[in-house]
Amino acid sequence: MSPDSDQQSAPAASTATHRLRVLTVNTHKGFTALNRRFILPELREAVRSTAADLVFLQEVLGEHDRHAARHTHWPSTSQYEFLADSMWSDFAYGRNAVYPDGHHGNALLSRYPIRHYRNLDVSITGPERRGLLHCVLDVPGHAEVHAICVHLSLLASHRQLQLALLCQLLESLPGDAPVIIAGDFNDWQLQGNLTLARREDLHEAFERHHGRPAKTYPARFPLLRLDRIYLRNASSHEPKILGSKPWTHLSDHLPLAVEVHL
Repeated sequence: MSPDSDQQSAPAASTATHRLRVLTVNTHKGFTALNRRFILPELREAVRSTAADLVFLQEVLGEHDRHAARHTHWPSTSQYEFLADSMWSDFAYGRNAVYPDGHHGNALLSRYPIRHYRNLDVSITGPERRGLLHCVLDVPGHAEVHAICVHLSLLASHRQLQLALLCQLLESLPGDAPVIIAGDFNDWQLQGNLTLARREDLHEAFERHHGRPAKTYPARFPLLRLDRIYLRNASSHEPKILGSKPWTHLSDHLPLAVEVHL
């Protein structure tokens, strides 16, 4: 799929699907922590090994001319297309930050057709550019399933405004439709989680099963609870922090995985 546009996909198979394997990972633009090494090919193999049905990506590069010229294994396609490869038939990209060499944003890889998508600009002020990538999926047996890929601001005041915009988006969706919200919330003080916890229709997968959101940052010695998976009209099962090798060396964030029952 081309970025920043609505797309129509082929009809889904008729057999109803009630379980989705979900993965969320901040890709750190395909580099290890502190940008010491380009590891996108290794990251692709690790992501493929999870056999996830939906992959929520943050900080994924759409293009970067300078990196492409410097690194011999730089893909000829965008990073999200390279990661999707032949395993995920559909993908969507929301461009957030644009600079002279290229741009990056959020992306979703999906085994199921993406009926349409939109990238909502939730940037507040200053240089930080942030977005909510909202995709409507054709999952067999369901009228529609919504997936929202999130990457919020480093500033707490901005995050609260962005969460208000996220809640506005939720209010605009059909009340009975399953919704999966995943990504990097940058909410180390958990104030944003308290805001979302006031909604009776949402639950955070790790908080429900383990009492608190998962520690995901920094990857090698995780102390901060930055990454989340929230669900509406769906249940979470077996949430996991992917905290062993190779994941500890593939980004500055640890990925999260969960099985979602619709």
